[in-house]
Amino acid sequence: MQDGLPVQEHHLVLVTGPSGAGRSTAIHAFEDLGYEVIDNLPLSLVPRLVEGAPLGRPIALGLDVRNRDFNASTLIELIDRLTRDPRIALDVVYVDCGTPELIRRYSQTKRRHPLAPAETPAEGIAREIDLLAPIRARADHLIDTSEMTPYDLKAELARWFDQSRSPAQRLAVSLQSFSYKRGLPRGVDMVFDCRFLRNPYWDAALRDLDGRDPAVVAHVRADPRFAEFFARLQDLLTFLLPATVDEGKAHLTIGFGCTGGQHRSVAVAEMMAKALAEAGWPVSKRHRELERRAAVTPPSQTG
Repeated sequence: MQDGLPVQEHHLVLVTGPSGAGRSTAIHAFEDLGYEVIDNLPLSLVPRLVEGAPLGRPIALGLDVRNRDFNASTLIELIDRLTRDPRIALDVVYVDCGTPELIRRYSQTKRRHPLAPAETPAEGIAREIDLLAPIRARADHLIDTSEMTPYDLKAELARWFDQSRSPAQRLAVSLQSFSYKRGLPRGVDMVFDCRFLRNPYWDAALRDLDGRDPAVVAHVRADPRFAEFFARLQDLLTFLLPATVDEGKAHLTIGFGCTGGQHRSVAVAEMMAKALAEAGWPVSKRHRELERRAAVTPPSQTG
């Protein structure tokens, strides 16, 4: 017990993603990093794995549609259950890849897709992406391997999960933008509201762009309140991150919200990610609403 709370006994990493994206390469990378690796363990057995005594080293579990009892809803329920367990430090890694690249990889290897053994790989890829969409949205780390080599993927995982690194090097800082209309992201540790900043949505020339565009960034930065807000926020995070390391946390998730999750929150998250990376912190970024827009018809109102 520490300060009245149970000490975390297990570091568990769940590794999933569409077939062909590099999940097997990721599993091998975790093995090389000293993790206890188990591939395709039935979901029903995962809770039993962490009920026993600590193994002395972190565990990486490979999960995909070939698992005997795989079900997206069941996996989400498992993630929620493990997240609530104070003994467990959980990371969900989603190894992703664009559809054209997945089709190309299947064409090169001549493999059959597990969800379309008698059909084209493209049909199986579409089914699997649809099946895994809710899990992708719940991932702590989203790695797109479309333009990565296996070596690049292993290097990216080592950057986040190499236990030989110092605690400061191992702290995974995730910055996420989101829309308040859709609620907070899963597992967010702290949230900053960006809705007070000037909204690019009301400028017709900027409405269809997003916070990664220089014109949108310039619009947000032009708000007279932005400079002081950003400077104070950067000072706060610079103070808190070392304290988070001292606490022993493995990852910290910071959310930036606005009305539609397209302009202000994205711009602030991008700028803060750059500032923290330049200060030497390993930082990843996720833009939840932009990911949704890429998969479905864009919403009629953004902000």
